Amino acid sequence: MSSEPSIFFSDVNERQGSFLRRTFLLGGATALGLLALGGRLGQLQVVQAGEYATLAVNNQFNFRLIPPPRGRILDRDGLVIAGNRPSFRVMVVRDETRDLDQTLDLLGRLLPDTLERRRAIVRDVNAAPRFVPVPVKSDLTWDEFARVNLYANELPGVMADMNEARYYPHGGVFSHTVGYVAKVSDRDVAAVRERGEAVSTLMYHPGFRIGRQGIERTLDPDLRGTEGGQRVEVDARGRIVGEDVEGSVAPTPGKDVVLTLDTDVQSRALEVFGEESGGCVVMDIRNGDVLCMMSAPAFDPNLFVSGVPGSVYRAWADYERRPLLDKTIYGTFPPGSTFKMTTALALLDAGVDPTERVTCTGGYRFGNRTFRCHKASGHGPQTMHDAIKNSCNVYFYSMCNRAGIDRIARTAEALGFHRTYDFGLTGQREGTMPSTEWKRHAFRNNPNPDARTWYPGETLSVAIGQGATEVSALQLAVMTARIANGRKAIEPRLIKSVGGVDRPSGAAVPDLPFSVQHLDIVRAGMAAVANDVTGTAYRVSQLGLGDIQMAGKTGTAQARSGLRRGTTVEWASRDHGLFVAFAPHDAPRYAIAVVVQHGGGSRVAAEKAREVMRVTLLKDPDMRTRIERPPPPEPVGPVEEEDPAAIAPPAPAPPQPRPTSVPTGPQPYLPEGGAQ
Repeated sequence: MSSEPSIFFSDVNERQGSFLRRTFLLGGATALGLLALGGRLGQLQVVQAGEYATLAVNNQFNFRLIPPPRGRILDRDGLVIAGNRPSFRVMVVRDETRDLDQTLDLLGRLLPDTLERRRAIVRDVNAAPRFVPVPVKSDLTWDEFARVNLYANELPGVMADMNEARYYPHGGVFSHTVGYVAKVSDRDVAAVRERGEAVSTLMYHPGFRIGRQGIERTLDPDLRGTEGGQRVEVDARGRIVGEDVEGSVAPTPGKDVVLTLDTDVQSRALEVFGEESGGCVVMDIRNGDVLCMMSAPAFDPNLFVSGVPGSVYRAWADYERRPLLDKTIYGTFPPGSTFKMTTALALLDAGVDPTERVTCTGGYRFGNRTFRCHKASGHGPQTMHDAIKNSCNVYFYSMCNRAGIDRIARTAEALGFHRTYDFGLTGQREGTMPSTEWKRHAFRNNPNPDARTWYPGETLSVAIGQGATEVSALQLAVMTARIANGRKAIEPRLIKSVGGVDRPSGAAVPDLPFSVQHLDIVRAGMAAVANDVTGTAYRVSQLGLGDIQMAGKTGTAQARSGLRRGTTVEWASRDHGLFVAFAPHDAPRYAIAVVVQHGGGSRVAAEKAREVMRVTLLKDPDMRTRIERPPPPEPVGPVEEEDPAAIAPPAPAPPQPRPTSVPTGPQPYLPEGGAQ
């Protein structure tokens, strides 16, 4: 008989005890777990409820930075010369795209020109902060804008909207003075840090533009405004589903800036320059307001807003006439004969009699060298008035050392040379005004002591605006304005107001250190230059505006040794042409300075100055009244009624003797040698 295996417990309670132990262990562990879970849930829901509620809200909403609208720049009449215009654009948000390369490929089908800038777009997108839209293309046409919106649902992370872009309605007319805006570069950020300032988050925004040149750069903090922000609600994929209006902050627009420039005068100046290179400055001699500050050739600042193509920028940089260079404040040139008024004032200050005559035979021998006059046959006997009118070099050669180089330098600085002006533009060059101290400093490292010594023969070149003398077009305009004003050391003013707050006038300045009699002598010589039939600028200085006439001074400065004129000469070797003037010469109101780089002579500059001055005068209501005023009627005697019975003609009247008395009372101002 087989037997089956059996289990026998020695103790009947042994099996029951083992079961109970296991039950208690598992139950205790479960209870502890439930207790810990309940405690943690209580902590999250009660103790830390507020903290996690805030985190949840922050995860639900994004705060997107909004650049402020840039302040406008206006001319003296309120015309916008730098403003903002609507612009359609398409943008990409990196954090909302699943595959950036695929998204850009799809965009390239809609906007083929974005493929050319693919590398730059990827760089901008990767450098942008999180959830910040990066512009891929601006200034979309309506068809492009509609095409992108049509396929927007198939392009994750792509959005198209309308924003404001900087706009310069007059193109290159104000390009150098007003400047332009461009994308923020690493150098801009580094410059802020070097000044010890905190870098604003706005500077990292891809849509923000910073002032790069001219007024846009100088007044950038005022024009920039204050950024705002849009608090938007997003879903789990980062897409916008709503906006928290109460949590959003509207940006504050920048301040409007009003300049003293006149759009019509500035436009005419650029027009008359054509393809020439140079600068033109017009000032109101009463208050220093700058009506024109034009540099040619110009460039279109609108191209910098969205980025200048590399080929275009290289063409500008390589062009010999330097369109990117402001020739009114940065370009400096020898003043030529326009400097002779400065030398004349220095001679008068030294006690030279203006009626003393110097005979010009076409050259002046000094030491072992002959200094030539521009008229090879000579001008004959010349007083100071004649020397200014005829631009006689020999007169100033023979007289200049009576004043000496240091007195000439002091006179030049009193007239506004060899300095910069705090009037709203950086990048000015102060030029060069030779003196004994200047030479000691300039050649201080030369071991030869003779190289640091000033010799009288060097004064001859400076006296006629050559040698080491260099000035800017702005400085020439200031000199002319001060001579024309005759009383105040007028300062140029370019910024009229910022945010509605007026800037100080250029007339709040000290008096000139010259006597009225000396200034009258110089002004009379300038009037003869433009109005005496033998003056050097008579044929090109007639305004044709009634009885209004200019007083001016021509100048030709050598760019190479020896005079070179004419279109057959290589452009870079031609002489510079200069002309300065003020009008009306009997009641001065406006001063002008024109520099034509390698223009070939002063005639070209004088012709341009005449056209710009005509527009300036015609825009002045007082001058228009004077121009339109009818001439006074000719005096006539009493008219007797004719006797119809008289057949024979009346007998001729006997000749009357000429009056011997001199009329009294105020007489019209006519400079010596002036046109009657």
